[in-house]
Amino acid sequence: MKIAVSSKGKTLDAELDARFGRAACFIVLDPNNQSYDVVENTQNLNAAQGAGIQAAKTVADHGVSAVLTGNCGPKAYAVLEQAGISVITGVSGSVRQAVEQYKNGELRPAGGPNVNGHWM
Repeated sequence: MKIAVSSKGKTLDAELDARFGRAACFIVLDPNNQSYDVVENTQNLNAAQGAGIQAAKTVADHGVSAVLTGNCGPKAYAVLEQAGISVITGVSGSVRQAVEQYKNGELRPAGGPNVNGHWM
């Protein structure tokens, strides 16, 4: 099982990025062994539109089963949901802390998007 965490940096100690679509990158990892890959998201940082959709497709292409992030808009949420990916919003702290909360069952899937589109 792999999960993706929106991140401001390229390590497990980096701060989780609250912006899903315009996150600096995604840390894609197996929470059981914490080996990880960094998936760049630079193409979406300054996108006028469609950043959330593209980011959702990117993480889906990496075969993740869950996304941990601060906020997720309606279009990105729809793409992730259609791909069968669990979306967990309202997460903060470091990537490592978010993964530990996930492993400990402290985080729950969102029932839908938690922000409107084009949130910054």
